[in-house]
Amino acid sequence: MAYGGSHMDHNGPSSIAISDQPSAMSPSRLARAVVALGLFVLTCCARSAPQADLRPIPNQNVLLITIDTLRADALGCYGGPAATPALDSLAAQGVRFDFAHAHAVTTLASHASILTGTYPFQHGIRDNSGYRLPPNTATAASVLKARGYRTAAFVGAFPLHSRFGLNQGFDSYDDRFGETHAPTEFVMPERPASAVVPLARAWIENGSGGAGGSDRSGGSDRSGGSSGAGAAGGSSEAGPWFVWVHLFDPHAPYRPPPPFDGQYASQPYFGEVAATDAALAPLLDEVRAGSRPTLVVVTGDHGEGLGDHGELSHGLFAYESTLRVPLIVAEIGGARGSTGSPRASSGEVSHIPARHVDILPTILDATGIAAPAGLPGRSLLPAAERSPAAQPRTSYFEAMSATLNRGWAPLTGVLADRDKFIDLPIAERYDLGADPGERVNLSARTPERDRALAATLRAFNAPPPGDRRDENPDAAARLRALGYVSGSAPVKARYTDVDDPKRLVDLDRAVHDAVEAFGARRFDEAVRIYQSIVARRPDMALAYRHLAFVEWQRGNPAGAVDTLQRAIKAGITQPAVVAQLGGYLTDTGHSSEAIALLEPLARGSGLDAETLNSLGIAYISAGRKDEAEKTFQRVIAINPGSSVPLENLGVMALDRGDLAGARRDFDRAVLADPRSSRAHAGLGVVAVRSGDRRGAIDAWTRAVQLDPRNFDALYNLGTTLSRDGQADAARPYLEMFLKTAPPAFYAKDLKEVAALLHR
Repeated sequence: MAYGGSHMDHNGPSSIAISDQPSAMSPSRLARAVVALGLFVLTCCARSAPQADLRPIPNQNVLLITIDTLRADALGCYGGPAATPALDSLAAQGVRFDFAHAHAVTTLASHASILTGTYPFQHGIRDNSGYRLPPNTATAASVLKARGYRTAAFVGAFPLHSRFGLNQGFDSYDDRFGETHAPTEFVMPERPASAVVPLARAWIENGSGGAGGSDRSGGSDRSGGSSGAGAAGGSSEAGPWFVWVHLFDPHAPYRPPPPFDGQYASQPYFGEVAATDAALAPLLDEVRAGSRPTLVVVTGDHGEGLGDHGELSHGLFAYESTLRVPLIVAEIGGARGSTGSPRASSGEVSHIPARHVDILPTILDATGIAAPAGLPGRSLLPAAERSPAAQPRTSYFEAMSATLNRGWAPLTGVLADRDKFIDLPIAERYDLGADPGERVNLSARTPERDRALAATLRAFNAPPPGDRRDENPDAAARLRALGYVSGSAPVKARYTDVDDPKRLVDLDRAVHDAVEAFGARRFDEAVRIYQSIVARRPDMALAYRHLAFVEWQRGNPAGAVDTLQRAIKAGITQPAVVAQLGGYLTDTGHSSEAIALLEPLARGSGLDAETLNSLGIAYISAGRKDEAEKTFQRVIAINPGSSVPLENLGVMALDRGDLAGARRDFDRAVLADPRSSRAHAGLGVVAVRSGDRRGAIDAWTRAVQLDPRNFDALYNLGTTLSRDGQADAARPYLEMFLKTAPPAFYAKDLKEVAALLHR
């Protein structure tokens, strides 16, 4: 593989691998892949007066805006400290629901409920990772599309990537947010509202997705939308549209842009909310001025702890700080009646207990479309609420992340009017009318009330989370970069007080501290934190996996292997743990041990792509190349949309000197994932071996742009430019390599680069 002297070309692990195992240190130079309910009615709901000017308007446009991590009490119209004039103005034209709730406290699960009108246990998504919306699920987009609507989505962050299935029914699903496969890169896989909103505006204005979105609809329709033109409200000739805009900005870490950073220096979360509102203002103004009326629905997917009950962010508990959300519904734009007079507006506040499952029925009611049978929610329009069939709105909620990732007790609960019941080993009940801050736990004070609420919860018949798939390491890395620390933990038959998350909230804080320390490259601190977590909860697989990952990243492969071996000795034998250990063993020259660990998993049920990919790499290391190739083909069969096995096949082709085959495999990898740094790096090696140094430089430049911590691409690019006499062009890449490449694995290369820089 030598070129340009005796040095080996670097098309190695960091340029190819995608893994929780830090591929930059992998001698194998191969990629890793992971791959209508009858309810017991307890009380009558509070009802408000008839609500504003909301009524069905067939073929009106629909604009759904979801703002991630948005507490209800953050907005100005809810009495919050953030300046939100755009949303306040929208509320003044419609209805603001002051008692609206989510059903889950994670992004993916909550948005699945919003789009499908079903509870998490019905649509099946219980956390941000390991779940997919089943194919052919009826969503707001698919139902409206079937009635002639053009549909588009513009999402702000990776938890809503099209791979999770929420793209079903959308003509265009734009999820371009700076994706990265680098598990050691700390670039957030998100984009700000200031970038997302203009894309939505452009699509609406030209009527056909001209903003350049990724046309990835669910099912077979990949048309990218109908053509047409018109103002933001949409011309009548073009037909109505449904647009979903998801904004991620209020999510931690809180870094509001100027001038909000200065205005909210002591409250950066609220600065993020204010910045989001400012970004939304032009879109709402244009829709308001449009020729076609538009139903606008704005809500949060969940709230944010901000220290309430000891929770810094969200996902652990389901107190009002994270479960209660804002909900604004308004009809704006267009002309009213045959006279063409402006639409009347009178903002109102509704005290109806609104729920995320009510949003889809409301959208369909407002557009004159019948809702699919069996939905648990119902329309929030006034006519529906005044119907003789209207019943009190009782709601189910859950928080499953700590159970799935850490082995802690699952949290489920029910809201019946202002009574809230939380089912945990240490049960909780609150009267939200008298105690909105949930300071006084009323559980056991009136046992008959506890029993009634528990029966209401049981009536939902919610099963525990089903089988969960392991995410590809690139997906795990992107979620981790956003603070979502995923692991694997078996569901227990019985949980006790020691498993109650209230007793473990300090460990939750410790996990977040460790992730923050790792992100800031304070590896020693992260190791100390994870070691203390393992000592406290020796059954917590997540802590072992992350501790091993940090050990490997700081150049201690023996410590990483030892950590995972201790996990297995402690009885933690989930496939993800074994696959991670197998990868590390291969990378440290113990491929036979890795194969012995991984082959039984590869023969078992519930086969996952990460395990297979790690086994394929071990086969390569052991010289069993035919078995490796067959294994990578099995990975492709399991996950045909993944670039990882194709990258591995490309490396194998390079190793046997088959440049045409390598180019074919790397081209296919780029087609599968245009943002794969490793695939572009592989094409660079193919180009330089084919005598095309200019093409190699272009490919490696692209690889480094996609992943600045692709150390091998950095090395190849910098040294090639330097050898070609382009010292000034080479210097930034060589300096970056010298600064960031881990000495434990690149000692020789670092000496060479230092010499080049000091010539």
